Parts: sequence; structure tokens; C-alpha cells
Amino acid sequence: MSVAMDVDAIFRALADPTRLRILRLLGAMELAVGELAQVLEQSQPRVSRHIGILCDAGLAERRREGSWVFLRAPGGSDGGSPLVDAVKRLLAIAEREDADFAAKCEEDRRKLIAIRSSREQTAQGYFARHAEDWDELRRLHSPDRLVEEALTEALNDAPLGDVLDIGTGTGRMAELFAPKAERIVALDKSLEMLRIARAKLQHLPTESVELVQGDFSELPFDAHRFDTVLLHQVLHFAQDPAEALAEAARVTRPGGRIAIVDFAAHGREELRERHAHARLGFSDRQLRQMLRDAGFSARQPIELAGGELVVMIWIGQRRETDIAETRKEARA
Repeated sequence: MSVAMDVDAIFRALADPTRLRILRLLGAMELAVGELAQVLEQSQPRVSRHIGILCDAGLAERRREGSWVFLRAPGGSDGGSPLVDAVKRLLAIAEREDADFAAKCEEDRRKLIAIRSSREQTAQGYFARHAEDWDELRRLHSPDRLVEEALTEALNDAPLGDVLDIGTGTGRMAELFAPKAERIVALDKSLEMLRIARAKLQHLPTESVELVQGDFSELPFDAHRFDTVLLHQVLHFAQDPAEALAEAARVTRPGGRIAIVDFAAHGREELRERHAHARLGFSDRQLRQMLRDAGFSARQPIELAGGELVVMIWIGQRRETDIAETRKEARA
């Protein structure tokens, strides 16, 4: 599309007050189509038409999660278009200078409180339903606080840059590392867990965090996109951990790091049934070999004893040679 066509589409998209309100709302937080309709007090089909115009002009981005469609302001690790950035600045100035527009935007943002509250109630309900199972598992290993402190310290020797949190679950790792990262992408296969994570992360700036549905066996990202990749208590769910690590290596930039938090090898067979663990932890030798095969140089692991299940932290650095991609091509 030519620059002239971009400009024409953008100005046509801006020629409606509802679409201006939508753009200001998306600057505050990512929203589902139904949530936007709730705030705007308009029908969902009508809001969807406005969204289509904004997306066609490149002023908004949409992503489907199951039956829901979420909207966000454009951006990402590569930054936004200069035209889109100029529109954002123009709308901010308009809100400062136009009292009527400012009042409407402020009213819209007040309605976001109800959206945030609804998300938090959904999260609390999920935790209440699963609290007993999680508490049972937590009693078997080191306290979460100690694990988080050790992981933070292990990653403190270099900037985090762009971070991918694979299997984000409740979004805790994304929340923990967001202040030090350039940008965090939180990925999970479960739609329910993504909604829990969205509730936890909704206080963060929309340009600093993105939630994506996807599977660790086939990550929906280009090669070499991330500086840091996290797998926190995720790898034991993989039927083929080596394949998951090869895929993680594919999206890690040369020189980038991977951090794996998981259990040392153990014999608690009941975790297969009660918590769907595909693997009963990993030996250090096994995990380090998988890291090397995937294209990482492995550091000495960190061991956090203090419970029946020993928590391990493995850190690897991506080598220049693309071993992971070579292995994947050989299997194809």
C-alpha cells in the first residue's frame, strides 16, 4: 500500500467521533470487542464495523482468542508507523485542548473500571476453584518468593530486552519482569489462563506487554525475535521437551538467553494424574543436553532445595550457529 493510500485511509478512519474514542480507549488497555461495545454503549455489530475501518487503516490491531476478538493499539518490538504515532500524539493534544472531547474520553475511561473489575472477579473465581490443588503442589517445593528471587538474580547480568514468557499461566513472570524488560509477550495455550493473566497485567502500559494464544511446540513468531525466553514450570507439560526447546531456540536471538524453571527428576507419579505433568522433572544431565542440542550454551544450574520437590533453574545462552533450525529442518 502506498503512503498516499495510508494517509487517505487514516483520515477517513478519523472522520468519526466514535472511532476517536476507540483509539483513546485502546491507548489505555487491550479490549475485547464486547468490552468496547459495553463502554461505548453501542451494539457489537456497529462497534465491529468501526473496528474494521480502524484496522484497515492500520490504527488498531485485532487478534482472535477462541470466540473472542481482542483489539490493541498497533506497535510491537519493531515500533509503530510514524503516521500512527503522529495520530496518537494528535489525539492526546485534542483531549487536552477540546473540553467536550476530554469529558467524553474521561467518561469512557471511568467505565473501564467495570471492565477491570469483571476481569479480576473472573480471576478470583478461577483461583478459588483451583486453590486446593495448587496449595497441595506448592507444599512440595521451595516457596515461590525464593524461586523468583533466584531467577531474578540469575538474569541480572544482562538486559532482558524483548521477553517471551512461554506458558505464562497467571502472568506472574510477565508481571515480575515487566519493569526491567523492553517489552514482554506472554503466551499461553489456554484461553482461560490468558484471561487470568490479562486481569493480572491490565495495570501495565499496553505498549509494554502483549498476550498471545499459542503452543510451545509451534510458536507464532518469526525467528530471532526475542532476547530472553522464559519457561517457568512449563516444560514438564511437554510430551517432547526437546522439540519445545528447539522451538524456543528458533525465536531467540543469537546471544540471547533462555531461563527454565522446573523440577529436578522425582518419583511423584500422582502428579501425572492430578496435575497433568507429562514429565516427572528433569535430571541436570538430561536438561543440559537438550539445551546444547537446541543451540544453547548451558550454565551451571541453580538448585533450590527445601521441599520434597527440588526446583532447578537452568540458564542457557543462544549460540551463533542455528542448531535448533538445522534439527527442525532435518526432521521435516
